[in-house]
Amino acid sequence: MITLAVDTSTDVRVGIARDGVVLASGSVENPRAHAEQLMPLVESTLASVGLALGDVDAIVAGVGPGPFTGLRVGVVTATTLGLVLRRPVKGVCSLDAVAAAWSDAPERFVAVSDARRREVYWAVYAGGVRVEGPFVTAPSEVPDLPLAGPGAELVRPTSGPTILDAGVFAATASEMPDAGLEPLYLRRPDAELPTAKKTTIPQPRVSIRKRP
Repeated sequence: MITLAVDTSTDVRVGIARDGVVLASGSVENPRAHAEQLMPLVESTLASVGLALGDVDAIVAGVGPGPFTGLRVGVVTATTLGLVLRRPVKGVCSLDAVAAAWSDAPERFVAVSDARRREVYWAVYAGGVRVEGPFVTAPSEVPDLPLAGPGAELVRPTSGPTILDAGVFAATASEMPDAGLEPLYLRRPDAELPTAKKTTIPQPRVSIRKRP
């Protein structure tokens, strides 16, 4: 069983595993190049271990939480590959993938990622299982527990892994809860459809005066 993992909740991450064993991990540490870099990274990471897209048996996608544009690239790409290759696609909370890489984690800890706008995404884990979250809040609201994740330094010094290892993600995805394939934005988008009707026709200026 060859599993391909992709995650664009922060930067661009790709992992390959065979029967639960990590084969390769790839990354492009650029939070603004998801659309351009994801598929080339998928192909080059597979090629590094002598595989091609047709060899993939299952696909797993990190569904966030994360920023709207970058996160959507990963989820849509994974879904499209699943349709084209006729392979199953599973969505997993990206913070779960971060937590899975902490091999000697304490009983309770928090996984954190950068939500920008002076906020962070976070979730609490106990025994390696997510028990609270994910949430988006100010860093000051994160519980006082050991930290891991790419946004941990925004809260306080971390003692766990600070990246999402996509190879570990691919190897352990079958053990993680299925989060569906709807991206976890946790925030309303900046651009929204207007609720009131507007017109481009100039409106006359109305003036009313009371007669004495």
